[in-house]
Amino acid sequence: MSLTFGFSSGILDHRWFINYCAFMSMDWTKLYKKYRGQWVALKADERTVVSSGKTAKEAWSGAQKKGLKNPILTRMPDRLVPYVGAGWLN
Repeated sequence: MSLTFGFSSGILDHRWFINYCAFMSMDWTKLYKKYRGQWVALKADERTVVSSGKTAKEAWSGAQKKGLKNPILTRMPDRLVPYVGAGWLN
């Protein structure tokens, strides 16, 4: 049995949904504890920190020096704030 999802751009199979759920359930708790308030440059797996710094430029430069041409940049928050709700609801 094949599970499919219809979108305006076409039909996607169940593997897309499984990957999407794995991505959405990513746990950055350890990253938060270690890099709280800092910018981090991540590999494509979004789990491996290549570089960090007080500014995005520091994190980017550190990743470039280590050979990662297009890191994913994000800033770890200073504190965690609970979010309840859905952004797509008006």
